[in-house]
Amino acid sequence: MYSANHWGGSFDITTEGASEDDDSRNTDVDAGALSARQHHELDETQQGWLLGPPEAKKKGRHVDLGCVVVKRKFLWWAFWVLVAGFILVGLPIIVYKSMPRRAPLPPPPDQYAEALHKALLFFNAQKSGRIPRNNGIPWRGNSGLKDGSDAKDVKGGLVGGYYDAGDNIKFHFPMAFSMTLLSWSVIEYSAKYKAVEEYDHVRELIKRGTDYLLYTFNSSASTIDHVYAQVGVAKIKSRTPDDHYCWNRPEDMAYPRPSLPVSSAPDLGGEIAAALAAASIAFRDDDAYSKKLVHGAATMFEFATRDWASEHATYSRHQQEIEPFYNSTSYWDEYVWGAAWMYYATGNTSYVSFATDPQLAERAKAFYDVLDLSVFSWDNKLPGAGLLLSRLLMFLNPGYPYEQSLLRYHKETGLDMCKYFRRFRAFNFTRGGLALFNHGRGQPLQYVVTNSFLAALFADYMEAINVPGWNCGPNFMPNEDLRAFAKSQVNYILGDNPRKMSYVVGFGNKYPRHVHHRGASTPHNRVKYSCTGGYKWRDTKKANPNVITGAMVGGPDRNDRFNDSRMAFGQTEPTLVGNAGLVAALVAITSSGRGVGVGTVDKNSIFSAVPPLFPATPPPPPAWKP
Repeated sequence: MYSANHWGGSFDITTEGASEDDDSRNTDVDAGALSARQHHELDETQQGWLLGPPEAKKKGRHVDLGCVVVKRKFLWWAFWVLVAGFILVGLPIIVYKSMPRRAPLPPPPDQYAEALHKALLFFNAQKSGRIPRNNGIPWRGNSGLKDGSDAKDVKGGLVGGYYDAGDNIKFHFPMAFSMTLLSWSVIEYSAKYKAVEEYDHVRELIKRGTDYLLYTFNSSASTIDHVYAQVGVAKIKSRTPDDHYCWNRPEDMAYPRPSLPVSSAPDLGGEIAAALAAASIAFRDDDAYSKKLVHGAATMFEFATRDWASEHATYSRHQQEIEPFYNSTSYWDEYVWGAAWMYYATGNTSYVSFATDPQLAERAKAFYDVLDLSVFSWDNKLPGAGLLLSRLLMFLNPGYPYEQSLLRYHKETGLDMCKYFRRFRAFNFTRGGLALFNHGRGQPLQYVVTNSFLAALFADYMEAINVPGWNCGPNFMPNEDLRAFAKSQVNYILGDNPRKMSYVVGFGNKYPRHVHHRGASTPHNRVKYSCTGGYKWRDTKKANPNVITGAMVGGPDRNDRFNDSRMAFGQTEPTLVGNAGLVAALVAITSSGRGVGVGTVDKNSIFSAVPPLFPATPPPPPAWKP
């Protein structure tokens, strides 16, 4: 076995040049190792074993940021620039953002908002019964305080409500329709009413109407057998004192005003139920009153639809005091209309089942191609009912078993909208651009405003569900075209017509001055005129002494001509229905309030009583037979 020097170097021991002390140390150390220590350069590992920590190097003038090396001075400059930027820019922004600020102001009112304020005042002028001090119509006072005194089954009589037009009769059929329209407009556009500060006013007007309608039958009962259709009467070419023969202010009435009960009233009952049901949604924040309205609506709708499959007489048939004025041509449309409102007010699916019953639609001729059935009015509710049911499909889509019927109503509603356009020549228009929905007969404007409301509302529904338009045959019609139609009709009424005349009293500089209206035409001078003593105010060529602000008159003829005469009542007489439609159309098309949280329509309030919908499972297909 050979020895080896594992450390390298020579085996010889060199003592040359070593001190005595070194000699003593070297005797105990391997010479090879000692020689290697003196002459061999150590690697890094060995240096790590034997050497101490390296001397700290002087800090450099550069900083390695990983991807780039920059001067230390540059970093300091960057830091101080950021600090200065924060002080000069960021800090003022933080202070500005933290400062309390006023809510953004709404855009200035447009002409539609201005007209809306005035149009609502007309209802103040039509109030019957006791008038509050803040009514705002100085020439009106308490009237009709003995109304309904002959109705022994009505506690307190039939005091209150509204006079229908320029006479002093209270027709409950058009009054109920007017309240339904106002309530519908509040449900859809409550934010706009609030933006123009008319929300409380319009609800006060509705409540006055619905309070009165609750008097017209035993609203606390569950079943009834009659309802009062009107207070006050008039006969054609009458020679005895009544509401047409006499020309009196309501405050001066001294002639008999009988109350007319009817035991068959499927149409009147359906409309009163619709009015109460719609108002119950508008007053959902008043739980007790809303429930009272719902109960009354349910009682009235049960009375109206009792034995509905059988034929019934309309409320006006053979009623000489009613038939010449507000004759109802059908009641099946009120069934669909009333059932739709009852469903929205209660969420009870029995109502929507009835409204979408194919048998009911057939009897109402809901899907017939009859032009006049496309015109929404106090006598024809089909277009309004169709739009209400379309709303259910568009926003909730309840599915089976209602889907097919709702789809048909939605399609029919689209066709009704197509007929509004002049290019499709369904209806005639005057040269000035007014749609002749009632074919040039008297009172054309009330038909214009109710259908303009539907047009604007349908456009808003479509926008709310992000649908840009619909098809009229091969033609795609944008929603904005429908809004433009509605605005063009209202613009005509407000003065954009060949006569440059506003047909809303008090709006603009040129408007009718000889309105067919007993209260407005008779001076408020503390003189009580007799039944015929007021004729001199009817027949005078002078302008009315009292301005009935906001009243929309009947309107021009088919040639855009207008006779500003009290005797031309078809042109100069205002009505509840006309102004209710005007209010609804105005609030639908005004842009006042938009931009401060006001959108198109309130998507959800109308469904407040509707429970979550879970489509029923359709029946299985019939078994296959070979």
